[in-house]
Amino acid sequence: MSSFIIEGGHSLQGEIQPQGAKNEALQVLCATLLTSEPVRIKNVPDIADVNTQIKLLSEIGVKICTNAPGDYTFQADKINLEYLQSDEYLTRCSHLRGSVMFLGPLLARYGTASVSRPGGDKIGRRRLDTHFLGFKKLGAAFDYDRERGVFEIHAKELRGAYMLLDEASVTGTANIIMAAVFARGTTTIYNAACEPYIQQLCLLLNRMGARISGIASNRLTIEGVSELHGAEHTILPDMIEVGSFIGMAAMFGKGVRIKNTGYDQLGIIPYTFRRLGIDVCHEGDDIFIPEQPHYEIDSFIDGSFMTLSDAPWPGLTPDLLSVLLVVATQAKGSVLIHQKMFESRLFFVDRLIDMGAQIILCDPHRAVVVGHDKQMPLHGGRMASPDIRAGIALLIAAMSAEGMSQIDNVNQIDRGYQNIEGRLNALGAHITRVT
Repeated sequence: MSSFIIEGGHSLQGEIQPQGAKNEALQVLCATLLTSEPVRIKNVPDIADVNTQIKLLSEIGVKICTNAPGDYTFQADKINLEYLQSDEYLTRCSHLRGSVMFLGPLLARYGTASVSRPGGDKIGRRRLDTHFLGFKKLGAAFDYDRERGVFEIHAKELRGAYMLLDEASVTGTANIIMAAVFARGTTTIYNAACEPYIQQLCLLLNRMGARISGIASNRLTIEGVSELHGAEHTILPDMIEVGSFIGMAAMFGKGVRIKNTGYDQLGIIPYTFRRLGIDVCHEGDDIFIPEQPHYEIDSFIDGSFMTLSDAPWPGLTPDLLSVLLVVATQAKGSVLIHQKMFESRLFFVDRLIDMGAQIILCDPHRAVVVGHDKQMPLHGGRMASPDIRAGIALLIAAMSAEGMSQIDNVNQIDRGYQNIEGRLNALGAHITRVT
């Protein structure tokens, strides 16, 4: 188990480039299972969750060629169907939530799939109903073995259908899309997630020969085809990492340029940081954050208290609320952070309170942050990372704090951030990894 030792109080300055998007990578890697031809994926992030998914693809029989760092070719021409039923495979799936997206392509191509209850962040209940209800609409049947914790799903033939999703689940939408591309007839998915990750998945599938329309909307139409072929795809920059860098640069930066951000795909993220009073300068495809001696939280037009809350795209992604909360601790003014989608994601604020932050945790979903206006820095402490996004938020807090801090369980941060200590140290941070 690794930890970070952080010497706080050092300013960041210079240029940094975001990695490829983690959530997109986990989806498009699964899409390679839909064809026997080679599929080349570029800008793949070198992070634990993605590397685990690549290893799992290799173990089920996918041929993988490394063309260059972050550039892979996948060919799923000889899948080991017996291994897909083994306890070893199911155990490996239990350590990676992204493995649930194997179900859609395997069901579409082979008519059967199994997966154990997937792992991932411990941020509250993350149900899979949307996935299975969508598969059922397409004509599949499923069973759940409670003793083994295994979902089994099978279908002799998938048939296109109209469906209204009970929630705009990103992974659920991705899974249903990948199953529907081979369904006979036309599938209409209403209340579909429309995040850039989903848009990118649809664009890749269309290049492979799928017929998907309505991309970027919450109503997708998929005309089934009999087969897909190879294609090339480049993963977008990770919007969550871009947001994390904006937060760091605002709190303790002396001029930080974030290169090649994929700005047009960031949606409401830059605007949300501007609502905290941060000067976010858009320059081409870069974002420049000048030194911020102060930043003051905005209020609504009627003068009422600012609230930042998550919502399905194009609303604010829940993955950035932890970062925004930490950034608000050094703003001028107060803000209510409302985490609607996960009931355990705000519990990390206890660590921030121990570091001197003024936060009132109202309930599992809401926290009021009273900003220090950079007049009372946080102080160092020892803490553990409960999940990826809380982990990076705690790292930001530790870098801004006076004194030394230790963050344990940083393998959680490694799941979503590539060589984060090396890249931040290049900007002026003082982070040491210890085992």
